[in-house]
Amino acid sequence: MRLPKAGTIEIAPSILSADFGMLADEISQVEAEGVKMVHLDVMDGHFVPNITIGPPVIKKLRKHSKLIFDSHLMISEPEKYAEAFVDAGVDNITFHIEVARNPQRLIDKLHKLGISASVCLNPETPVETIKNVSPLCDMVLVMTVHPGFGAQEFIQEAAKKVVDVRKIVGPNVRVEVDGGIDATTTPIVVGYGADTLVAGNAIFGQKDRRAAIKAIRQSIK
Repeated sequence: MRLPKAGTIEIAPSILSADFGMLADEISQVEAEGVKMVHLDVMDGHFVPNITIGPPVIKKLRKHSKLIFDSHLMISEPEKYAEAFVDAGVDNITFHIEVARNPQRLIDKLHKLGISASVCLNPETPVETIKNVSPLCDMVLVMTVHPGFGAQEFIQEAAKKVVDVRKIVGPNVRVEVDGGIDATTTPIVVGYGADTLVAGNAIFGQKDRRAAIKAIRQSIK
């Protein structure tokens, strides 16, 4: 399975704010609300100062969900572990331009493995760094916080890069935003051209997940 075609706005709840002791149940709750994707935050304690999950956990989760697994590899060597994540059942791998040795080769590799390929840039990383490879991707992820931890404050200056990214990739590549996304910031990033919204604390940090997802959807309108 690959990402939905660009254009339709999708919410991708981020498990970073979920209860890690009940991940399968947490994902089932948002799946019941009609989302198509779930954002899997993979951190290695090296590229970012935090450690989360890896292929063994994702493989177990795959048995409990039919959602698109949008895996965000915040790790130093994405090339080394690509096959392991594909074997675990992810549908998309997002790698960081800051650490990819040969981005184009990695994109080709992921496509040959049958999944979507996405590139990500941190708040301080210029859009120019992805200019050549982003049109080859299925999605570009613009970080609107510094990666590593959830519930951070939205960085609007970083979000403005979505405008330039959209100009580069055109209408047929998804543009995703991650960090501080909620019912207040959603209209901002959608206005800039984003169509994929990663929301962690705004969904899993709330007791009523249905109301939280509904609030984001209504803010888009």
